[in-house]
Amino acid sequence: MSQNLAFADYAIFIVYFIVVASYGYSVFRKRKKEEQDAKGYFLAEGNLTWWAIGASLIASNISAEQFIGMSGEGFFLGIAVAAYEWLAAVALIIVAVWFIPVYLKNKIYTMPQFLKMRYNESTALIMAVFWLFLYVFVNLTSILYLGAVAIDGLAGGGYLHIIMVCLSIFALFISLGGMKVVAYTDVIQVAVLIIGGLVTSYIALTTVGKAFGVGENAIAGFNVLMEQAPEHFKMIIPRPTPTSTQLEIDKYLTFPGLLSYAAGIWIINLNYWGCNQYITQRALGADLQTARTGILFAGFLKLLMPLIVMLPGIAAFVLYKEGQLPQLVGGKDGAYSAILTFLPTGFKGLSVAALTAAIVASLASKVNSISTIYTLDVHKKYIQKNASEKQQVNIGRIAVFGAMLLAVLFTWNDVLGIGGTGGFTYIQKYTGFISPGVFAMFVLGMFWKRTTGTAAIVGVILGFLLSVLFNEYAPALFGNETLIYTAYPNGKGGFEIPFHICMGLSFFFTTLTMVLISLTGPKVNPKAFELDSEMFKVKPQTMVMIVITLLAIAGLYVKFW
Repeated sequence: MSQNLAFADYAIFIVYFIVVASYGYSVFRKRKKEEQDAKGYFLAEGNLTWWAIGASLIASNISAEQFIGMSGEGFFLGIAVAAYEWLAAVALIIVAVWFIPVYLKNKIYTMPQFLKMRYNESTALIMAVFWLFLYVFVNLTSILYLGAVAIDGLAGGGYLHIIMVCLSIFALFISLGGMKVVAYTDVIQVAVLIIGGLVTSYIALTTVGKAFGVGENAIAGFNVLMEQAPEHFKMIIPRPTPTSTQLEIDKYLTFPGLLSYAAGIWIINLNYWGCNQYITQRALGADLQTARTGILFAGFLKLLMPLIVMLPGIAAFVLYKEGQLPQLVGGKDGAYSAILTFLPTGFKGLSVAALTAAIVASLASKVNSISTIYTLDVHKKYIQKNASEKQQVNIGRIAVFGAMLLAVLFTWNDVLGIGGTGGFTYIQKYTGFISPGVFAMFVLGMFWKRTTGTAAIVGVILGFLLSVLFNEYAPALFGNETLIYTAYPNGKGGFEIPFHICMGLSFFFTTLTMVLISLTGPKVNPKAFELDSEMFKVKPQTMVMIVITLLAIAGLYVKFW
């Protein structure tokens, strides 16, 4: 079956584009009538509803690397990869209850601002520059490149640069209007994303049912998946034994069973959802109850994400194993595109619209965060200290355009080698090394009044160095079996420690070092935040949302343990 799109597919996609663009323009026009100010532009301060915050969080989070990468991990690992999504819902509860009150009470608008207020200006500037480079040359470039490659493949190939430019222009159109336009268009984007994703999953299940002679029925197709690939429906991957195959070892290296839950996956989620300008920016302009409700709503939506981005990968695995998926190209990362070939005319256009929605929402959110950090934490503080509100907004728009232009230039001929590494791996590789140190710096800064600025700087540097040590050099230096880790053969002639375990070890030793350094300082750091128990109390309706989310996750783990 050809992957090329028919007229009906293009028509559906064009309708999607017109609806999002028109709605974004209407929000922009309304906003122009309001008072123009920097915080209104960058944060939509006081203007976002809880459902806009929640939808925008999900739209910003889900992009091509999830559709392509997580479907690929579903093909390879199975349901175990759903832990990233389901435990993200728990992480969002923690952020809503304990992190957001600290940010809002202290009027934190950017993550570098948090570091300046809690530690010192040097720490804030170092991290502001680091985040700008990370967001532009890792996140923005990989989202744009991987997204363009995915859509180009679905369109039949040969349009990579045209698609790249179109995605950039679409994202610019949305992001130049500021956070309010980004957030409210994200509501449409996430609706398209979920509907298109569910349609793809439904077609995948009915295709499996038809291929195995149980009828074109989604439930029957799901039962076939569980019968044909029972190992793909286990949340906990067993630890390798001396008789384990290399495939079994590779799965454990990717997701090391219970040890993943000891530290690694929590560091990934809490750092991403609680210490990341790209994400937290949506809630920083709202009041506490609105922010909490929006974040918890995003947690509800996260429970659906494995159904959308992982299940097609498992379906592709079962079909491929039975010789029913000859169109699979590129190994596990080709699983999602291979499943899309089964979609009838029209539905392909809807799925491409869903994928585009995910890519554009992520691009727009990322450049908005880049412009916020650059304008408020770099330009206004060190270049143009007396910039007016209007000038700050204009500077932010120039930063948006500049960031997107850099992304296009560096992805045009894949200067950074994203295609060779793989977009999902590329992002994990460069963000995962810094996560333990950044998370230690934030969590100690929030909740331990003794943490010092010196400890923070040492923590960020040490966290990175330890991540490199454990991931790249520890087995060769200290051996494959020690008291704190076990390294396994990676099938490439070397040994590796599972990535999640490396993160946990880096976080532990970084935190320990920061604590020891801080103990040499005053018992209460003068810059410590004032905390009180009232900040962390939740309303009954909030508690109901939390309990429902936790019960749903518990049920899923009981079912698929």
